[in-house]
Amino acid sequence: MSHLARFAAALALAAVATLASAQNWPTKPVRVMVGASPGGGTDIIARMLAEKYQAIFGQPFIVENRPGASNTIAADLTAKAAPDGQTILVATNTAQSIAPHLLKLNYDPLRDLAPVSLIVVVPNVLVVNTDVPAKNVKELVALIKANPDKYSYGSSGTGSTQHLAGEAFAHELGLKMTHIPYKGSSQALADLVGGQIQMSFDTTSSSMGHIKSGKVRPLAVMSPARSRELPDVPTLAEAGIKGVEMSTWYGLFATAGTPAATLDRLAAETAKVLKMPDVQKRLEGLGGEPGNMTPAQLAAMNKAEFERFGKLIRAANIKIQQ
Repeated sequence: MSHLARFAAALALAAVATLASAQNWPTKPVRVMVGASPGGGTDIIARMLAEKYQAIFGQPFIVENRPGASNTIAADLTAKAAPDGQTILVATNTAQSIAPHLLKLNYDPLRDLAPVSLIVVVPNVLVVNTDVPAKNVKELVALIKANPDKYSYGSSGTGSTQHLAGEAFAHELGLKMTHIPYKGSSQALADLVGGQIQMSFDTTSSSMGHIKSGKVRPLAVMSPARSRELPDVPTLAEAGIKGVEMSTWYGLFATAGTPAATLDRLAAETAKVLKMPDVQKRLEGLGGEPGNMTPAQLAAMNKAEFERFGKLIRAANIKIQQ
């Protein structure tokens, strides 16, 4: 056998071995990292996916909540995990596109995490405590201007989409509000319901249950169009505030260096999961638009968002609260 023939045979065997490895994956329980506390939008989505993956792959998919540092703790752990597909991450644009411009990270979100699938995109929504007398955005703005030291808004952490939405809202209208960062939306919403803070610019995926139950009052969605789940709630533009929009996307990532065959299999199965009627109904019930992107398209969107938020943060001179 010639050297060329032996080389070709070796390549073929390697390809077969790689494919077999991907087909056998996972060989043990998979960690599903979540950068926020239980009960928030990321956690809800991760647990829904974990249940579907467990049925498909025949191994437990265990959600691990590692809240804090604008969702970057979970991302850091995933970036530094063994590149074998046994650790995956449900990430948002908070950690992937915003926090890197505000925090000193020990990993590169564009280089050290491999994109797999866009799961869902949800709008942020301005919600207030039910004791706040404002019934619309115009009335809320008037209240804040009349009481500049009284109104505070919560977020899932400094550098989150909720934080940037609040900063953009205040900057556009010249308002003085106090930002209170939490380790996740569920904690911020608990304090919003309890009256410790007056408002939030949270995601519909986190706040929809509280909105539907009447525990918080929605004043406006921050997307270009109204949410199908909240048809009576105007957009900020409809409320007279143009140019202040914010949406949050949730994506699935793995450790960079994970075998391509494993990533391809996970992406293919995730695409099937996202087309399941019950999954689509659940995501749409959270006010979201189910994802439909290839890994390459998600990578391109992530990079574009990274650059867009970097410009916004520098223009608004947003700094980390110490």
